[in-house]
Amino acid sequence: QVQLVESGGGSVQAGGSLRLSCAASGYTYSIASMGWFRQTPGKEREGVAAISADGSTNYADSVKGRFTISQDNAKNTVYLQMHNLKPEDTAMYSCAAKGGYYPGLRPYDYPYWGQGTQVTVSS
Repeated sequence: QVQLVESGGGSVQAGGSLRLSCAASGYTYSIASMGWFRQTPGKEREGVAAISADGSTNYADSVKGRFTISQDNAKNTVYLQMHNLKPEDTAMYSCAAKGGYYPGLRPYDYPYWGQGTQVTVSS
C-alpha cells in the first residue's frame, strides 16, 4: 500500500502564491507517477498537474504558466507551486500516485489518494 499526506493549503488573496506538498510512504517503489487533482462541490475531480519518476510533466491548460509540479525523489515528496492564484482555483486539492510512467491527468488512472488540502482564493 501507498500512503499520501498533503500539506500546504490555506487561504490567499487573488494574485498570491501557495506551495502544496505531498509526502508518500509505504510501497513507494511501486510509484511511477504522481499527480495533483482538485475538486469543488458539485463538480467532477479534475487533473491539475502530474509528474513521472523520470521528470516528465503534464499540466491542465487552466494552470499552465502559473503552476509548477516538482519532486524530491530522496524525500518521496511531490510539490505543487502555485502562483497568480485566481478565485476559480479554489478547491480541495488532492495528490495521487500510480504505477506507469505516463503523467496522466485522468483521476481514475490513480489508485492511491491522499486526504486532500483546501485551497481558498479570495477576490
